[in-house]
Amino acid sequence: MTAPLTEKPVLVVDFGAQYAQLIARRVREAQLYSEVVPHTMPAGEMLAKNPAAIVLSGGPSSVYAEGAPSLDPALLEAGVPVFGICYGFQAMVRALGGSVEHTGLREYGATQAQIEDTGSTLFNGQPAEQSVWMSHGDSASKAPEGLRVTATTPGAAVAAVEDDERKLYGVQWHPEVMHSTFGQRVLENFLLRGAGLAADWTPKAMVEELVDGVREQVGTDRAICALSGGVDSMVAAALVQRAIGDQLTCVFVDHGLLRDGEAEQVREDFVELTGADLVVVDAADRYLTQLAGVTDPERKRKIIGEQFIRIFEQTARDIVADRGDDQHPVKWLVQGTLYPDVVESGGGTGTANIKSHHNVGGLPDDIQFRLVEPLRLLFKDEVRQVGLELGLPEKIVYRQPFPGPGLGIRIVGEVTAERLAILRAADRIAREELTAAGLDREIWQCPVVLLADVRSVGVQGDGRTYGHPIVLRPVSSEDAMTADWTRLPYDVLARISGRITNEVPDVNRVVLDVTSKPPGTIEWE
Repeated sequence: MTAPLTEKPVLVVDFGAQYAQLIARRVREAQLYSEVVPHTMPAGEMLAKNPAAIVLSGGPSSVYAEGAPSLDPALLEAGVPVFGICYGFQAMVRALGGSVEHTGLREYGATQAQIEDTGSTLFNGQPAEQSVWMSHGDSASKAPEGLRVTATTPGAAVAAVEDDERKLYGVQWHPEVMHSTFGQRVLENFLLRGAGLAADWTPKAMVEELVDGVREQVGTDRAICALSGGVDSMVAAALVQRAIGDQLTCVFVDHGLLRDGEAEQVREDFVELTGADLVVVDAADRYLTQLAGVTDPERKRKIIGEQFIRIFEQTARDIVADRGDDQHPVKWLVQGTLYPDVVESGGGTGTANIKSHHNVGGLPDDIQFRLVEPLRLLFKDEVRQVGLELGLPEKIVYRQPFPGPGLGIRIVGEVTAERLAILRAADRIAREELTAAGLDREIWQCPVVLLADVRSVGVQGDGRTYGHPIVLRPVSSEDAMTADWTRLPYDVLARISGRITNEVPDVNRVVLDVTSKPPGTIEWE
């Protein structure tokens, strides 16, 4: 077996940039494996990861400000190719003996860059003038010795530097954002030409490495898979089944927080597509009891996560008892955890916990399983590629994301059977109309939210009503790390609103959430 492709990652050093995860994605789009690490990680630990290349991200600080993140020169002296972006570029210039100053020539947004050498490593095959996306108040005023300037802008005399001998490169702008017209080309030129890497992080290679990793991790033990019916858990189940076969049993917990008709669809799709063992547990009453009176969203997620684990533990004991084989207990729990789940739960780069995902920060401390998370380092689009490589059909692979805690985190307020019925009806209408309009592949997902603790005055049937608002949250995204609200056609919105207010009791108002991420998250809770 060849060495895993993840053994020599491209490290993205996060200096507090809002785009650090996006840089990692862009590296992977170049078919190279990448990981994000915090700038606080010692250089020795970074180099111990045996990186194939290092990318220094942007950040909000000034390099000369007190307490600003610093760059250990050891990273630049280790012989590893390095590419600095924005703050990372300035930190590299300063560490190598160049000058960074507050010149007063700030640049924000689209800026025209003049390329001094269109045959250089970074700019090979590109025009001499290109639009780049800037966000800086400080500027490199003098390049370090040995690094030649290969681009300038009106506000930055040193906008790009290159040193092919030491394999050190940098740009003042953000090549990772789509507003930089040749940004991906610049990044790929660094990776493929400057660092000399081979583009081998492909779906086929991902599957082979992930399957080998699961086999090595699980061995001859038994495992159960937490199957929710979403693309992540379905791909994880198919991947692990390929790795360990009948050592795997999939467990689908119907927690009563699913959308209309979803439990039946999951059963039919999974059995038809995989043929793996499936155990279905009806736990709707259990969840409603546990969630009674709970309104805090973090507590909801914790409760839902803990109940999942307790059910899986009991199911594992039942599987062993049914087979009469106490010598081979179920030791492993398979989850469809993704990289964005890890990052948002505070486990990606040492950043703050945005929210606890039920499968990461929501797990109880005394869990009795060891975890198998084969997709933990993948973004959503990579998971879809792996699913197609495994032979799963597009109707599963391109299913819109649905959170593990289900409708429990789409009810703002206490979760009750009555409120779930209202939200299911509204959600079903929204999904029907989006499908009828052919928009399922146009949007990332469309959470439908019930503001259960809010009421507004309305007029229905010539009478005054006091009903709940329903929120539509259509978003477009590539990986859920960032998102923008989707501009749905007005006639589609009108049909959804009209049907919901006419067909769903206790709802008299439909509103549209037009917030991007950041500052908002995709889900409300």
